[in-house]
Amino acid sequence: MSVEPNQETPSSAPAPLNLAKVLQQMLEVSDKVSDLIFSPGRPPQGELVGKLQPVQIAGIEKLSPAQTFGIAKLMIADNASATESLDKFGSADLSFSLPGLSRFRVNIFKQRGTHAIVMRVIPPRPPRFEDFNLPKQLREIVELKNGVVLVTGPTGSGKSSTLAAIIDLINETKFYHIVTIEDPIEFLHAHKSSTIHQRELHSDTPNFALALRAALRQAPKVILVGEMRDRETMEVALEAAETGHLVLSTLHTIDAAKSVERIIGVFPKNEEQIIRTRLAQSFRYIVSQRLMPRADGSGRVAAIEILKATSRTKEYIERGESEGKSLLDAMEQGEVEGMQTFDGQLEKLISRSRL
Repeated sequence: MSVEPNQETPSSAPAPLNLAKVLQQMLEVSDKVSDLIFSPGRPPQGELVGKLQPVQIAGIEKLSPAQTFGIAKLMIADNASATESLDKFGSADLSFSLPGLSRFRVNIFKQRGTHAIVMRVIPPRPPRFEDFNLPKQLREIVELKNGVVLVTGPTGSGKSSTLAAIIDLINETKFYHIVTIEDPIEFLHAHKSSTIHQRELHSDTPNFALALRAALRQAPKVILVGEMRDRETMEVALEAAETGHLVLSTLHTIDAAKSVERIIGVFPKNEEQIIRTRLAQSFRYIVSQRLMPRADGSGRVAAIEILKATSRTKEYIERGESEGKSLLDAMEQGEVEGMQTFDGQLEKLISRSRL
């Protein structure tokens, strides 16, 4: 990991931080701390219920560039892929753990010639379905034999946690082979009724698409792909669903309809109708979620939109939406089939004084 000429070097900086002790103190602020941020010129900060708060650490009024460089260096250690990514692209994703304390999803990035670090706190065990009060109709996903299930939403909306809860329920209730492909691995799943293998980008496989193609030869019933990032990954995911696998993944889109548009838009215009038909036949659920602040300030609550595969929604995806025939119309009128919209859920949460 190189140091830019205008960056303060470790030799000119205060003594290195005791990283384990600092992280422990930051996590002790609250069990609701979701992210930790280390930025030059600022004290260590934790995000609590959507708001950044400084964390007082003895001897650290403000972090120096050398201190954030030291933190980055400790976390990257001998991770050659992360080192290359940071030097070549200016940022790197990796997982980091402190035994007995916590695991983290880490992004290290360069800014103004220095290093900054953001750490997403990962709970010590995968979340259970019951932990999140998820809509009960999503339990039906566990019984699916094939198809594509997408969980979508903006960054920090809990997509990975929702998928982890679904995987945990499958792991607990089914005797399956499950393969996950993640960047990086977040929740560590133990073998339960199912056998589960977790592969991490860069250390176990170079990219999602290659790992997904390889998974087709590994006899899984369920494949989790951390994110649908590109056309090739989407193409192979559809192929996997069409050949009898249940594929779970995420997209950074704001609602179900935008998720459909995003997938179709990745492919050339002359392939649009083919992709519409394939997606209509393969998708089972598109679950979109947003985290909203609770009315009492105690945390955040998920507002969840659910688009389910029915003859009507399949038709709208295959033929395209039109006046009176939109996916939103189908969700608004499909409550009896287990569908729901953001607006409908927000109204319910407000009426229950939760927002």
